[in-house]
This record gives sequence, structure tokens and C-alpha cells, in this order.
Amino acid sequence: MITRTDTLNGMADVTLSTPLQPRDLRKESVDEVLSRVEAGLGVVLDRATVTRKRRSVGARSDRGTWVRIEFRPLAKIVAQGQAADGTEAANLLSDIAKPAWYAALSWHAGDAQVVWRADEVEFVTDAPLQRRMMRDVSLSAAWWATFNASLDSLAGQRTTRIATPDTEVITQSLVTREIERAFPGQVDSTLTGPWVPAHADLNWANLTWPGCWIIDWEDWGMAPRGLDSANLWASSLGIPGLAERVRQERRADMETRPGMVMALFCCAKILNDSSIPAELREIVTREASAVVADLQR
Repeated sequence: MITRTDTLNGMADVTLSTPLQPRDLRKESVDEVLSRVEAGLGVVLDRATVTRKRRSVGARSDRGTWVRIEFRPLAKIVAQGQAADGTEAANLLSDIAKPAWYAALSWHAGDAQVVWRADEVEFVTDAPLQRRMMRDVSLSAAWWATFNASLDSLAGQRTTRIATPDTEVITQSLVTREIERAFPGQVDSTLTGPWVPAHADLNWANLTWPGCWIIDWEDWGMAPRGLDSANLWASSLGIPGLAERVRQERRADMETRPGMVMALFCCAKILNDSSIPAELREIVTREASAVVADLQR
């Protein structure tokens, strides 16, 4: 429950005191939202191309662009100290395989304490990957080269934004909380070394194939080195050979102490979810134990 009062984007004294009910856009009607976006951006969305995720919806427009729509609770925006404008801000990043940003629309749903935002971006013809596809997809050397060059370029840039993995600002206390919950008293989770820009939601659904594009930039910002590499590695566990390939491709990140702490952080978030299947829990526990051992040396 949020009880603080804050000022946000001209909305003075927004009191966030009502618990928000979990929402899943895969399970509710978004027709009204799509119509409002069409009117605001002056586009027609192709309903046959609508793609739904838990907190975002996307569709192709009659301008040949892609429109991505997400909701973010005011409580999250107040906690972050910044509006959910990561996609727009990411347009300033260079030498990264990402869609160009063109326009945006946002509005406050006052009765629901939610801000909606729609971003119109370059349409990418390559399809987003899904974890379930990764057993059958073969990623080319060119794909990995583009991927690595993009992450290396991202890490070399600067921003005042702070990354928000799972929409929560990444801090030392967040990292320690998650690791201690899964591995109480086993490691020193203190973060060392400079932070670098990270995508902060780098999983297979935010990468495309056969060409490599990195999509959905709303959570990017400064983070401990290795967050992106660790997140993709952790989301690959359970797929034979794939997690090891990610580790090898990103070993310069993952073999650093911050990279190992991030690997344990990502494993901890999986293990702290009681809904994960027992088979995956066993695999993640085994891999996390090896990371714990490395950090204890």
C-alpha cells in the first residue's frame, strides 16, 4: 500500500493510498485503449496484428509503424522519480540494434491510478523470440555479433536514468533483499565497480530473429555491470546449451564480480517465485549454487 503524497507531471498532491489490483492485459479488453491511441496518434491499428503481454499491447499501424502501449501504476512512477518514457529516451542511444522512436501519447486514468503510454516506433519485420522457441531456433554468428556489439555499445554510453527491472528501481537494497531471501547468509551481495547503462528487461521475448533487434526499452537505465547478460543467461536455464552459449558470449560481463552478483540476483528472482515448475527450480538452484561458490572464493 502506498501512503505518500507526491507531485507528478503537474498532478499535485497525488495520494496513492489504495492497493492496486494485479492486472494482466492478456486477460482484459483493451478495445477502449486502442481506440484512444488511434485518435491521439492519428493512426489506424491493425487489430489482426495485436500482440499482448502482461502489461503491454502492441499492434501495427496504417503508417507502417509499430505502436506499443503499456500501463504503469502511479506508485511505480513516484518511486522511480521519472515518467515511463524509456522508449523515447532510448532514441538518443547510438550504435545499437533497436527500432527508431517517432511519437508518443500518454494519459492518466485517474480512477485506476494508472498512467497509460503509447509509443510509435519503427516497425521491425523480424519476429520476437520466445523462450519456448529457443530449442528449435539457430542463431547465426551474425546474430551474435550484432547482439554483442549492441550490448557493448550500450554499456559505453551514459544516462541519468536508473534501470527498473520488473518496474522496480534497481538498488543495493533490492539486490540484497532478493539474494538474501533465496540464499540467506551465504554471500556478500555488496555491489562494486561502476554502473553502466542496461536494457534491464533483456529476455528472449525482447529480442528478434532471424535478424537481431532489441525491443521494449521502457525500463533501461544505469545498473550494475552484467545485469543484461545475467538476465538473458538466467532466462535460458533449462534449455540445453543455450545458457552456456550466453555465458560464453558475455563472459567479459559474467566473470566479473558484479556480473556474478547479477547472475545470483536473477536466479534469486526466479527461485523467489513459488509458481515456477519443480524441474526449472532444480536447474536454477544447481546453477545458482555454482555462482555462490564462485562468490565465496
